[in-house]
Amino acid sequence: MNKRLLIAAYVVSDWLSGAMSWTVLYVFRKVVFEETTAIEWSDAFADSQYLLGLAIVPVFWLILHGIAGMFARPLKRHRILEVGQVTWTTALGVLVLFFGLLLDDNIKSYRQYYASLSALTACHLTLTLLGRFIITTRTVKKIHSGQWSFPTLVIGGNERAVRMYEEISGLHKNSGYRFIGFIQVNGVDTALDSYMPNLGGVPQIQQVIKDHGIEEVIIAIGGDDRNNLESILNGLEGTPVEIRIIPDIYDILSGSVRMTSIYGAPLIEIDRQIMPQWQRSIKRMLDWSVSIFALIVLSPVFAMIGILIKATSEGPVFYLQERIGRHGKPFKIIKFRSMYVNAEVHGPQLSKDNDPRITPVGKFLRKSRLDEFPQFLNVLLGDMSLVGPRPERAHFIAQIMARAPHYHHLQKVHPGITSWGQVKYGYAQNVDEMIQRLRFDLIYIENMSIALDIKILLYTVLTVLRGRGK
Repeated sequence: MNKRLLIAAYVVSDWLSGAMSWTVLYVFRKVVFEETTAIEWSDAFADSQYLLGLAIVPVFWLILHGIAGMFARPLKRHRILEVGQVTWTTALGVLVLFFGLLLDDNIKSYRQYYASLSALTACHLTLTLLGRFIITTRTVKKIHSGQWSFPTLVIGGNERAVRMYEEISGLHKNSGYRFIGFIQVNGVDTALDSYMPNLGGVPQIQQVIKDHGIEEVIIAIGGDDRNNLESILNGLEGTPVEIRIIPDIYDILSGSVRMTSIYGAPLIEIDRQIMPQWQRSIKRMLDWSVSIFALIVLSPVFAMIGILIKATSEGPVFYLQERIGRHGKPFKIIKFRSMYVNAEVHGPQLSKDNDPRITPVGKFLRKSRLDEFPQFLNVLLGDMSLVGPRPERAHFIAQIMARAPHYHHLQKVHPGITSWGQVKYGYAQNVDEMIQRLRFDLIYIENMSIALDIKILLYTVLTVLRGRGK
């Protein structure tokens, strides 16, 4: 199975439905409202308005479907999901097209407007559902027949795991799980040995997933192993797998968990998506648009800051430092240099009040947060977001993790130029303040939304204008 080809099939189908629905609307209006004769059709299809719509409208639908997440997880789509998503995207998209392209058109009455709106809605909904149903039905049949499957790892080797394996294997229709092996949790339970190979213990989870191309993980642990759940989930953090768990231990989970029955397997799916797909898409578009706008508009300010830095201290204008980003991936953060060269010759140190390593210009830059502005480039590169937990260096992360192991939850999301913790505390002067700031960043992650991001951005702008940073 090729996920890219499947996504391409959905894209082509959606483009064709968008183009065909626009064409049907055009023909409908020509026949019903303008009473165009057959002799005039050759000229009608050369109409600039029709051609412009044919170029714009299908692309508009693709963008809208992408924002709605309709090209994500192509192998896990089903017909009920298609009906729901196609219905609401059609309703939204038709309204946008109506007010954007049709409202100023030369139609003589409101009846014609309503007729056009109804024709576009019915045609697009029907054609889009038809195309997607064909692709989705084919995918589901291939999975149920066993032609397509997902490499699956079981965590736990007790009797509970055996019952789960036998139940899934005994289903009339293939569930899509292709069991590769199991991970031993407590070193004792090996009831699955006769069904699949033992691939190691909890510390080897990430390596096993990488070596075997695991796509699905089923956690099947007993009550005595519940204290291992956190270490199991920590081991799965940053891996591209989908996690499911046997319903009996549903009560020990917290956060966004929903019951699901994927291809007939009664398991609980742990939803690791902190924000809905449409909000994640809007957040990313907001990141790009604001960053591009800021880099263009603030370029004179950047030039002035660069001149001041070069004129008042030796060294480069920009300072690149390795930080740890999403899923523990290191990247180079870009900042205006606010310290003297070789300020950390004796090793990593956090800044503090009246820090002699900070230049006079650097004090102003830190107070106003202007030293962070070059990080708009990090946002465009995909390493950061506008709003998110501030990225730290590996040296300090090790110290934080020793006292607050839940720090790793911050790495579920992209780090940000600003954060709730940054608004509250500014630059942390010690590990204690980092841990205090951690509370606010964890609360942010649990409540992530576009509205909260905008609120934090407004507070950050006020901090910059008032010069109240530290």
